[in-house]
Amino acid sequence: MLHDVPVGSIDELPLGGRKLAFAGGRSIVLFNIDGTVHAIENSCPHNGASLASGRLDGRIIHCPAHGLRFDVTTGCMPGAGGLCLTKLPVDVRDGRLVVTVNDTAAPGTPPA
Repeated sequence: MLHDVPVGSIDELPLGGRKLAFAGGRSIVLFNIDGTVHAIENSCPHNGASLASGRLDGRIIHCPAHGLRFDVTTGCMPGAGGLCLTKLPVDVRDGRLVVTVNDTAAPGTPPA
């Protein structure tokens, strides 16, 4: 089931900035790239390393564990093929950042 989760104010995310947040039980990182907000899960698809502290060059995030590079705007590695990050829909509503998450609880797990 999809849920919209407020994760802060757009004022907390200046141009070129990033913000670590939690939504629907997930650690996510939001980026303001050229005035557009992008959200990714805070986990490298290679080995699960946190991306929150990775070096950001323009719109390319570098995984601090092994140096893999991902385009924050597409979620994928530059060039053809390769791994992709999990991107999440994010909107700015009345100055608030709102991320849409899909609850993926295990079968038989009661909702939180």
